[in-house]
Amino acid sequence: MKALVCNQYGPPENLVVNDIPSPTPSVGDVIIDVIGAAVNFPDLLVIENKYQIQPPLPFSPGSEVVGIISAIAEGVEHLKVGDRVIGLCLTGGFREQISISALACIKIPDDISFRNAATLGLAYGTTIYALKDRANIQPQDTLLVTGASGGVGLAAVQIGKAMGATVIAAASSNEKLNICKQHGATHLLKYAKQLDDKESQRNFSKQIKSFGTGGVDVVYDPLGGNYAEPAIRTMNWNGRYLVVGFATGQIPSIPMNLPLLKGCSLSGVFWGEFVKRHPELNQANFEYLFELIRNKALTPHIASVYPLEQTPQALYQLQSRTSSGKILIAVDSNRI
Repeated sequence: MKALVCNQYGPPENLVVNDIPSPTPSVGDVIIDVIGAAVNFPDLLVIENKYQIQPPLPFSPGSEVVGIISAIAEGVEHLKVGDRVIGLCLTGGFREQISISALACIKIPDDISFRNAATLGLAYGTTIYALKDRANIQPQDTLLVTGASGGVGLAAVQIGKAMGATVIAAASSNEKLNICKQHGATHLLKYAKQLDDKESQRNFSKQIKSFGTGGVDVVYDPLGGNYAEPAIRTMNWNGRYLVVGFATGQIPSIPMNLPLLKGCSLSGVFWGEFVKRHPELNQANFEYLFELIRNKALTPHIASVYPLEQTPQALYQLQSRTSSGKILIAVDSNRI
């Protein structure tokens, strides 16, 4: 079978497409014939040896797939051959077949397309867990989303809107903000790309407060770096700051008097561990997402679709932060 292979750590250009043996399932696993896969920020980190969990070389990157189960090992009872599924994996997604734990699979209803389902795994799974289970977001809340036009950011805009929150979308260009507006943002905030001085950070806080919401109840922050502290400074009493990721490459240092004075909480969003510990709750979250798609309350935004051989270009597009929404890999281009 064809697979994208990382033989040495480094940039996407080091990746190659090779023929490798087809997998065989271990106890509790299933084989998925991969139809498509989504490109996510951890895929970049893992090939550069910058991710917190690192597989041994060589390996295939790709952290989530959609496809059809073609084989089942002993110990699997809730799935069968022919089931359409989302498969959640740390690596191995950019290939024609993958062996994966049955517990890491989410059944796709017949009325949900593979194309829409391919967008949901990491971005929307992380976001519904963050907003629903970690922040307990309420209809009267004001939600600030940094990096709002990216994969997880736009998911937060859409889901926050669907859950009744007033959404402030923050991004670095008018083009990106227009996409956020199309997907439910109430207020749009254009910021300097790095906020690398105190004046730009103060302006960021002032802009957030200028919308007349009185402050922010929930911050969904996949950027980290210099965006974190000025966002926390705008939080209302009993606010919830969601630590989603560090796409800037910098882990922020927060003055701990801010959570004390504002009575706010800092909540980590480690969705992968949540999936392992509570697969039944994760499945329920995805049922909610499927219902939002059915009701037209959620329409995933797809920026680009690349064939498997052009996955390095897809990773570079993600790295450039020039796209909005999700980037997909079509392993079977006839069905994605």
